[in-house]
Amino acid sequence: MSYSINIKGKLLTFDVPAVMGILNVTPDSFYASSRVEGDALLVRAKAMLDAGAVILDLGACSTRPGSEPVSEREELARLHAALDVLDKELPDAMISIDTFRGAVVRECVKEHNVSIINDVSGYDWDSAMLDAVFEASLPYILTHSADVTSVECCTAQVLSALSQKMWQLRQGGLCDVIVDPGFGFGKTLEQNFELFGNLREFAMLEAPLLVGISRKSMITKTLGVTAEEALNGTTVLNTVALMKGAHILRVHDVKPAAEAVKLVSQLKK
Repeated sequence: MSYSINIKGKLLTFDVPAVMGILNVTPDSFYASSRVEGDALLVRAKAMLDAGAVILDLGACSTRPGSEPVSEREELARLHAALDVLDKELPDAMISIDTFRGAVVRECVKEHNVSIINDVSGYDWDSAMLDAVFEASLPYILTHSADVTSVECCTAQVLSALSQKMWQLRQGGLCDVIVDPGFGFGKTLEQNFELFGNLREFAMLEAPLLVGISRKSMITKTLGVTAEEALNGTTVLNTVALMKGAHILRVHDVKPAAEAVKLVSQLKK
């Protein structure tokens, strides 16, 4: 099924799945090569757009397992510095901000050219987030990040939780919601794969589906490789995700993902 989202009066359609490139202005994200700062940020952003990225996802606070979140002040300082550059040099780029803090959303949306809010917490980690999302009135990526109880019930629990939250968001007037099953958040290796195998079930939510498994532990642990060695595994699972209905791939490596989109789209014709 085809979907579209409204970004400040312009429609982004998903007749062809979109690639979201990850930009981390952090010193501690789990994949070291995704970390950028200074002049490297603009170089990486341009390279991603040239390689086929439709959205650039900017994060300034690592949420990898075991990490200690930086202060709100530090997160904002990093985002302001990065967004100042992107606003000036790439004014037409579609930028999402990866944050779980409502105050960060409010300030970045007010001061910068932000198009999408990407919240890995499903508005559970900060009581101010939900109101900030309603005020921003931008497309919102709703991620499932709560613990699930078993492998057998994993998909049902995730779908139920996302459905309830989507109802709350739509009751508040937010129509443009993208759903993310939250691979790696509150889930074991077995639960991640059970969920991945049931991706087609997410069509019942009637919303664009984002899949973010790039170089994550479900790949590295299964293959016995490091994050630096996980590109092939990432591409394999991204291809399967596209076959199962993914509308957005969130990735560190844009070109292989864009090629997967092109090949799968041709196959589906």
